Amino acid sequence: MPGLDEIEAILQKGRIEEAIGLLGAFISSSPVPSDRAYYLLGNAYRKKGDWQGAINNYLEAMAINPESPARNAYRIANDILDFYNKDMYNQ
Repeated sequence: MPGLDEIEAILQKGRIEEAIGLLGAFISSSPVPSDRAYYLLGNAYRKKGDWQGAINNYLEAMAINPESPARNAYRIANDILDFYNKDMYNQ
């Protein structure tokens, strides 16, 4: 199982589906919840265009660590959705 640094590199290379699968496996096999894993998963869903999936994972990361970088990503995602498409956010 690759570590989070390796998974983040995969995500940065644009291999989004692969990163989502690896992050899901990492989260389900990790004995301790990882805010970074949920933050990265939120980023992967955002890159995929799945805003609800991104927001849900940012919220998970913030529940684990309120000071997670997911806090800023969540705020930015909400600002974007409020500006562009309010109906998409309310699905």
